[in-house]
Amino acid sequence: MHPALPLLLLALSGAASTPHARGLNTQGFRLYQAGRYPEALERFQASARESPGYALAHYNLAATLGVLRKQGKVCEYSAHRDVIVEHLTQAVKLDARRLTRAKEDADFTPIRDTLGWQQLLGRSPAREADVPVLLREVSWFGPGVGVYGTTQGLRFGPSGEATLWTKEIDPEGTPRQKEARGRYTVRGRQVTLRLNGRAPLEGTLTKTGALTFPGLETFIDAPSECEA
Repeated sequence: MHPALPLLLLALSGAASTPHARGLNTQGFRLYQAGRYPEALERFQASARESPGYALAHYNLAATLGVLRKQGKVCEYSAHRDVIVEHLTQAVKLDARRLTRAKEDADFTPIRDTLGWQQLLGRSPAREADVPVLLREVSWFGPGVGVYGTTQGLRFGPSGEATLWTKEIDPEGTPRQKEARGRYTVRGRQVTLRLNGRAPLEGTLTKTGALTFPGLETFIDAPSECEA
């Protein structure tokens, strides 16, 4: 969300909203401008509940969650990547102009490496032709372990380089991360991963967006967060 955007322009997206919902959104925007993001979030959530078809309320809600996520307040305000993507996707479905704004909005930096963002840009794991770019543009996370969160992840570079990072917990409970580097190739939706010192691994990016490697984890675009 751009804090300098005139309220009059923002109100143009309010056709599918009640006066009360628009009022809540305006309150939220002013709180956002003042840097009072938790209070702004409450107003935007209330506005979206009041008028589920109000594109701007969903957009502002997603943007504010993006700010809170960048501030490290993920668990306190449920600022998860999939939640941000959900509200932004809803906003774009209701008003396609929201995508043009989102492409320039720094509040959405935390979700630009998600499948949801890539799908907003028109890419899909259901299309084989999109598999190479999705591998590169998305951050891939394995499942988590309690409070330690995700313990494995994959990164794919633009020139065929690949990195598998692994978080290990020492006996004192301190997490330490190590990396294994190598190369990858793609054929259709099949991914061959050749990590240095290891036998090649054959994986698949499914049509639903899960990256599976027998012998490794199943990787998705969202890390495990806020689990006890």
